Amino acid sequence: MNLKYKPGAHGFTLIELLITVVILSILAAIAIPAYSRYAYRARRADGQQLLQSIAMAQERYYATHNQYGSLADIGFTTSNSVTSQNGYYIADIPASTGTSTQTFTAEAEPQGAQANDACGTLSINNAGLKLPAPTDAASNVNGNCW
Repeated sequence: MNLKYKPGAHGFTLIELLITVVILSILAAIAIPAYSRYAYRARRADGQQLLQSIAMAQERYYATHNQYGSLADIGFTTSNSVTSQNGYYIADIPASTGTSTQTFTAEAEPQGAQANDACGTLSINNAGLKLPAPTDAASNVNGNCW
């Protein structure tokens, strides 16, 4: 094997390599946050689905008993909290300031990889009000939360 220098042979200079690395770094700096925002929005559906199923179960319970119930009353295995199907949210029905059984609010708190989502805790109540609302600042940062 002959490793002698050949006059017509060309290679990459250090400057060319550095320019390539800088361009790739700029592209990565743009692509990675965009992908992260997309992933948050995709995982948010896990919490939304859980809250919708709690709300539907609450309405079924209300139609029969004329009051809203705890998670255990409406068919979930626990009365404290329930984990979403993929584990990105934990939902509960927090104790309200009053003891009225004529209203409910279910909240889903993001967990694990979803914990840094700009929307934060999602909620739905007996009137169908979903928070954070599309007009909230968090909704405008990362798409509508609902």
